[in-house]
Amino acid sequence: MNGTTLQFRHATPDDIPGILEMIRRLAAYEKAEDEVRATPELLNEWMFEKRAAEAVVAVAPGAGIVGIAVFFQNFSTWTGSGGMYLEDLFIDEPYRGNGAGRALMAHLAGICKERGWVRLDWACLDWNEPSLGFYQSIGAARMDEWVHHRLAGAALDSLAAEVG
Repeated sequence: MNGTTLQFRHATPDDIPGILEMIRRLAAYEKAEDEVRATPELLNEWMFEKRAAEAVVAVAPGAGIVGIAVFFQNFSTWTGSGGMYLEDLFIDEPYRGNGAGRALMAHLAGICKERGWVRLDWACLDWNEPSLGFYQSIGAARMDEWVHHRLAGAALDSLAAEVG
């Protein structure tokens, strides 16, 4: 199937089961299935009640959801403008390699332009050569001088406990 035959649309609460399935498949691809803590209830709360994140779903005729892009707005103090942070991008394996990923990224770029956002950021695992190659092919600049950091779990709790 050609990637351009997929339909892309903003997710609705009815899409939560398909989104969660794509999240699980992404985690399996990244060899981290046991790290998924998302539930339908949590996705509904954060995506549709709190509106902290959005999703675009890729739908194949007769197959349902075959891909997702989950993102949220970020902000650049240097540009003084909003942007998109792409948290997850996943296309199910049978739909890869024929333009689906490029079409989905183009759709996201269109959302950025429509909303006046000036950039689209994401992270990629350093061992994921197929994805790194794909991102290079669409013109993405690798940001090797930036080191991603995360504060979570006990370290987050400990630091937060310092607040009187």
